Amino acid sequence: MFENGGSGDPRAARRAARSRRIVAAACTVALVGFGAAYAGTAAATAAATPSAQSSDGGTVHYVYSHGHLVKVETHGRFGVVAQSGAKAKAAHARPQQSGGLIYNGGPVEHNPTVYLVFWGNQWDSDSNGVEQYMQGFFGGLGQSGDSWSTITTQYPDNNGAPAFNGSVLGGTWVDDSGPAPANAQQSDIAAEAQAGAQHFGVSGPDADVFVVSPSGTSPDGFPNSGFCAWHDWNGTTAYTNMPYVLDAGSGCGANSVQNQLDGFSIVGGHEYAEAITDPEPASGWVDASGEEIGDLCAWQGLTAINLSTGSYAVQPLWSNNAGGCVTSG
Repeated sequence: MFENGGSGDPRAARRAARSRRIVAAACTVALVGFGAAYAGTAAATAAATPSAQSSDGGTVHYVYSHGHLVKVETHGRFGVVAQSGAKAKAAHARPQQSGGLIYNGGPVEHNPTVYLVFWGNQWDSDSNGVEQYMQGFFGGLGQSGDSWSTITTQYPDNNGAPAFNGSVLGGTWVDDSGPAPANAQQSDIAAEAQAGAQHFGVSGPDADVFVVSPSGTSPDGFPNSGFCAWHDWNGTTAYTNMPYVLDAGSGCGANSVQNQLDGFSIVGGHEYAEAITDPEPASGWVDASGEEIGDLCAWQGLTAINLSTGSYAVQPLWSNNAGGCVTSG
């Protein structure tokens, strides 16, 4: 028996049935859209909301990275290189007073190895030579002509001291699978560092991943946040948030010693030395006020060092042996 809704008109029944199908389809589309929106909201919430504390007092985050939900930790922003405006320059016109770096029981890097991750397909069109400059800088550090990195060898942990037996550059990866975020949060940067560590197949305190963001992006609020870079531990590796410091001009060291790229080695070198002596901050070597080996000498005595790969601008590092800031050790 064909039921027509009691109208007695077969054509009216067909029209009513067709209307019901249209409404049902519209409801299905709406439900799918709502589900996608909810999933997107859940993903964003998972990425933005810490879930718990880690065993060492950090904050655990779940972040969508490279198509996967990954777990990372954040502990803070350590070794923050403040932009060198007039106030910062005045504050660092002379070496900071310090009772020296104190060992806090955690690890140091015994075989320091830097992995450069150039984040985003924006790097496919960079014309300033930043990749080559940073590869040259870290490619030269650790080799026989480098007496700057060896300042860190006076800071051991319970298993030994940092040692240098060749270039510290372990590898370079241009992660151009998509664009780097315009406004990456700290947890996003930690997740990209983890992706880099997985790409290179490394983990542990000796692995130091530099997440180098492209021009025009604002990782963790750069450049309006007032810093040039910082470092942290993401639960598996040391990592550095290395913005495109040229976007901050002289505030992050451009043309302070030799050329417009000076800031990449001054700021990058600062964070590199601090990751060696304090890879899981702040369990390594810090002074009584929490300052690290680079912090105590930031923006003072800038100079160039000659490596086998070229000449690069750096800042001095704090030496307990010398009781002050030095550029060789």
